[in-house]
Amino acid sequence: MNDEIYSTGVFTGSIVMTPLFRFSLFQIALLFFVIAVAHAQDGKIIEQTQYKHSGNPYAALEKNLPDLKPVLDSVNFYKIKYMSDGLKVNGYLLIPKKPGKYPCVIYNRGGNRDFGALDDDYVIERLGRIANWGYVVIASQYRGLTPQDDGKDEFGGADLNDVLNCIPALASVPQADTSRIGLYGRSRGGMMTYLTLTRTSRIKAAVVVAGMADVESSAKERPRMDSLFMEMMPGYTTNRAEVARSRSAVHLVEKMNKTTPLLIIQGSSDWRVGSGSVIGLVDKLHAAKHPVRFILYEGADHHITEYQPEMYAQIKRWLDMYVRDKAPLPVMEPPGE
Repeated sequence: MNDEIYSTGVFTGSIVMTPLFRFSLFQIALLFFVIAVAHAQDGKIIEQTQYKHSGNPYAALEKNLPDLKPVLDSVNFYKIKYMSDGLKVNGYLLIPKKPGKYPCVIYNRGGNRDFGALDDDYVIERLGRIANWGYVVIASQYRGLTPQDDGKDEFGGADLNDVLNCIPALASVPQADTSRIGLYGRSRGGMMTYLTLTRTSRIKAAVVVAGMADVESSAKERPRMDSLFMEMMPGYTTNRAEVARSRSAVHLVEKMNKTTPLLIIQGSSDWRVGSGSVIGLVDKLHAAKHPVRFILYEGADHHITEYQPEMYAQIKRWLDMYVRDKAPLPVMEPPGE
């Protein structure tokens, strides 16, 4: 006789009642087996296609990246698909051409779905320079990039696994030294970076530029974002406060791995992510003695457009110090008199 799972949640084979669903024990075991097999594939790169610069005029790209030629000469660029929770997720992989083992950077993009999605030229311009510094770089587009792609972008929900699964993806890259992994996120990607630090201690250092630190504050400051959250975040409409807190770094400081030093960069004139909530996060990190460096660029916008060379110099210095060179963490306790 088949065992059944009823609305009471009890296994039984003799009580007569109407089940919400009915499975045999074999079917249940098969279901768990399928789930286990799917997760066993997490991080596996199933497609890797090399590409070169095309599209925008070379001069236009070079304007934003003066070192374009050295970058193109020193880095191989790939479009990839990798597995995450049994889903095929799109991304990019950049590998220095010179043979050797390199530290790694996981890049977390901003936007949602296909808004703010990475494209080939952006990857060359923004991520190519990091690879040219001597890093293997991987970046996820997150699940649900388009309606035709696997999964649903939950804006910091289950899609966080797409970031975490970049770690085993890097393990399959011969040039990647996975004992040295850094994390770098912008805007929504900053939120993904903070959340990642609550789930792993594998990250040697993290960089956040204009990162969303407080979902509730963002919703109040930009009602359009509140509508977006209702559309994308499961449970947000009925349980707004709890779902918002679960994605807000200002409420998660104690859960963040304290051995991951944070560089937080913010523009004082950023209308997309207000500097007030970011400063509030920095205050909490400081109180918790979490290693943090905060740079507030006066008059800078969401992209820190006005200070690009200086910003990238700060990012490189941070990654080189804590990821590449594994520098010891600063002492956060004040010295005695």
